[in-house]
Amino acid sequence: MKAGIEAMNIYCGSAGLNVHDLAKRRNLDNERFENLLMKEKTVPMPYEDPVSNGVNAAKPIIDRLSQEEKDSIDMIITCTESGLDFGKSLSTYVHHYLKLNRNCRLFEMKNACYSGTAGFQMAINFIYSQTAPGKKVLLICTDITRMSVVEGLSELSFAEPSSGSGAVAMLISDNPLIFEVDKGANGYYGYEVMDSCRPIPDHEAGNADLSLLSYLDCCENTFKEYQKRVENADYETSFDYLVYHTPFGGMVKGAHRTNMRKFKKAKPAAIEIDFQNRVEPSLRYCQRVGNIMGATSHLALASAIDHGDFSIPKRLGIFSYGSGCSSEFYSGIVTAKSQEILRSYQLEKHLDDRYLMSVDEYEASIITNKDIRFGLRDLKIDFSLFPQAFKHVEGKGKLVFSAIKEFHREYEWV
Repeated sequence: MKAGIEAMNIYCGSAGLNVHDLAKRRNLDNERFENLLMKEKTVPMPYEDPVSNGVNAAKPIIDRLSQEEKDSIDMIITCTESGLDFGKSLSTYVHHYLKLNRNCRLFEMKNACYSGTAGFQMAINFIYSQTAPGKKVLLICTDITRMSVVEGLSELSFAEPSSGSGAVAMLISDNPLIFEVDKGANGYYGYEVMDSCRPIPDHEAGNADLSLLSYLDCCENTFKEYQKRVENADYETSFDYLVYHTPFGGMVKGAHRTNMRKFKKAKPAAIEIDFQNRVEPSLRYCQRVGNIMGATSHLALASAIDHGDFSIPKRLGIFSYGSGCSSEFYSGIVTAKSQEILRSYQLEKHLDDRYLMSVDEYEASIITNKDIRFGLRDLKIDFSLFPQAFKHVEGKGKLVFSAIKEFHREYEWV
């Protein structure tokens, strides 16, 4: 039987920032900055959080379903490292605001940037198990970075341009119109490492060099395990496109260069051509949004499907990495119909429609967002603070975060 992605959509906020302007303001070394291969980043507004982003990504998918199809959603999995409560799952809010059937399994998964793939594989195996024939899974990968540092030159200064916010929603079923998974074609690899972590909810810590080394190690060893399970798998010839977890484009380029040297003994010129042909299409959305942690590998997948050539069915190889660490390489098939359906969601138009802020407005948002802390008992969001950005959601049927009352988050449609 088949399993995979039936429908897919993204929501990456109402405001963005040209990161070249940010680099100038921070006096970042130009050569190092250019190596990031970043163009824009999503800037989270006070009225946006992992729940509102997740619901806004999922709603266009749900709106296309019949009532019978909506009722076939048997499970909602939210995947995030930006949870809002140590106990309560984001999935309960998502379920409520999408008005889905109460006979539904609701839960949340946390596993750094690997969380989206962990949820994806759980959903895929639920479909393969056929314990509930005809049922579907709504998978929502949603993460947010509210910056708290605006000055000083440090490693964080180079992380700032690539830190994003957004969500990817997917309907997983036995009707994989967007992406059909290669059954059993998985190589996974993991071990304990303190490369990046969130020791408290509102602060990220880690070692950038160690994180890069761990990423490269996992990128190599997941594929070696994949080769053991998939006969004649070849890093160059088996996949028409490659999709990597994309903290920033430069990291992906380095990983691809390393693997092509190790697996194919390729020369620099050939690697560059291969990178442009097989990898670059997957980077375009990530270059405009930034790293959205558990959602990033699927944002890269959406970009590859939108920007690749699928005049004939083609195989994609996907590498997912999460700090700490856990990683996986898997694959699947995309067709011309896949591209046609995904393009109907107009992902590029959504990114184009964000309000591009000035650096001064961006820094003002950082100050405002400091008041939106983990564990708040009460809070009221002031929609008037960033009126230009709010115009990009107002009147468009989007869900926004509006208040916290006795720890309970409240949202409203605008």
